[in-house]
Amino acid sequence: MQSAMYMIPELAPLAMAMGMLRARLDAAKHREGGYTTETVVVTGLLAAAAIAIVAIIVSKVTGEANNLKTH
Repeated sequence: MQSAMYMIPELAPLAMAMGMLRARLDAAKHREGGYTTETVVVTGLLAAAAIAIVAIIVSKVTGEANNLKTH
């Protein structure tokens, strides 16, 4: 799914963020003692960025849909 996201320019930042998050989580799993504060903060920031990107895409699609002429 991640490679398909790169085909849509608006989703490329989300795909990149998901890849970075996956790499950080894999690295954190190999350490003992659970997640670090940095991992938790980065995960939260990436989740917030993903929500913001989805909101931007939804607003653009809604705006374009409202501008369509139906007759």
